[in-house]
Amino acid sequence: MQSIAYPDFEKVEMHYGRILRVEDFPKALKPAYKLWIDFGELGVRQSSAQLSGLYSKTDLLNRLGVAVVNFPPRQVADFPSKMLVLGADLEVPFGQRIY
Repeated sequence: MQSIAYPDFEKVEMHYGRILRVEDFPKALKPAYKLWIDFGELGVRQSSAQLSGLYSKTDLLNRLGVAVVNFPPRQVADFPSKMLVLGADLEVPFGQRIY
């Protein structure tokens, strides 16, 4: 595993949010869902996440999660993915940064 310097880690913006919407994503090369996550003051952002083998859409809806929100957008098939979903089971205010 490659090490990174702490100043590099400080640049990563990880925030809590709640999954508001989950859709199948049949155009993705690997099985995935389209997610829309509410990050409070940061707004609602969308992402493709390869979670369909782990969770049903119903299991994900309203679930809390963590995502990296400052990566550049990535085009996945016809869908712009604007964050990297990490996941968490904690109740905290939406949009709160993880340190």
